[in-house]
Amino acid sequence: MIRERAAPDQVFALGTVRLSTDPLHTVHALDLELPAGRLTAVTGVPGSGKTTLVLDSLVPALVAHTTGSALPSHVHAVDAARITRVNVVDATPIGVNVRSTVATYSGVLDDLRRAYAQTPEARELGLSAGDFSYNTGSLKCPRCEGTGQVSLDVQFLPDIDIVCPECDGSRYSPEADPIRRTPSHGDTDDALTLPEVLALTVAQAMDRIGDIRRIHTRLQALIDLGLGYLTLDEATPALSGGEAQRLKLASELHRNQSDALFIFDEPSVGLHPLDVRTLLEVLGRLTGNGATVVVIEHDLDMIANADHVIDLGPGGGELGGDIVATGTPDEIADTAVSTTGRYLRAHLTRAAR
Repeated sequence: MIRERAAPDQVFALGTVRLSTDPLHTVHALDLELPAGRLTAVTGVPGSGKTTLVLDSLVPALVAHTTGSALPSHVHAVDAARITRVNVVDATPIGVNVRSTVATYSGVLDDLRRAYAQTPEARELGLSAGDFSYNTGSLKCPRCEGTGQVSLDVQFLPDIDIVCPECDGSRYSPEADPIRRTPSHGDTDDALTLPEVLALTVAQAMDRIGDIRRIHTRLQALIDLGLGYLTLDEATPALSGGEAQRLKLASELHRNQSDALFIFDEPSVGLHPLDVRTLLEVLGRLTGNGATVVVIEHDLDMIANADHVIDLGPGGGELGGDIVATGTPDEIADTAVSTTGRYLRAHLTRAAR
């Protein structure tokens, strides 16, 4: 096991979220109960109704309940327990262009701009935090306008994006080079320009700019998410789906989440087993902060580490749409009518050897 599961008799000790629905699509009328403050895996063969149950029923019902609006027409009752916030964390790319980076999305760049505006060189030049923005500031590269790349017009072919030859991809003009910041625990040899800082990985940056408290907290969150290898200037649209999911959680790890529900739709897709382990540790951090977490999953490692499992089926399409089993992973593994249970039983047996 990667995370410590709740004891079977304590799974529902923190409360219960309840949902009662009429039929929708191929899903029959259902009465759902899931434990608050725990990790629940919703499982089943493709087409068994997982998405309809979670994303088309549970999420809109809870959102309607928390906002005081009308429930979806097919939902006739919902008990939100302690849930007042619903977060659907998917693997869609972050941002639509290269202006969105790990530094901007995490908030690190905002803190860096303020820190560099306080350096003696910046004060002498009359620069403010706004001047250090590579989107709108006076120090942005005039050639690429702060994107770090330019488009090459090739006849008869689509334009090709190449690294900006003026700033070498740093996004800043040469005027930013004389402005250096020395960490509070370092000496002048440790002084770096802002473009140099943004070229560091998150883990490297912790040693060079981690003396700024707010930045230290943000960087530590990224490291805890297993993203310490990303560079601060990495464009977020280029991140993988798993990286995007984890980055979206960066601001959530250090907050009390007892009123929050997090929904993940197959978060393990495309992940290496080591990344699945990291993801489970992150989900454990969320539940440790009080969050209620629901994952729609096929990955047996993810399912085996859940506190509670809701298995739909028994088949897909018209042969599915029912809750065939609920309980701990061990209880699901012992349920004969559950297809998930059959594979989970073999997986748990191998893991126990």
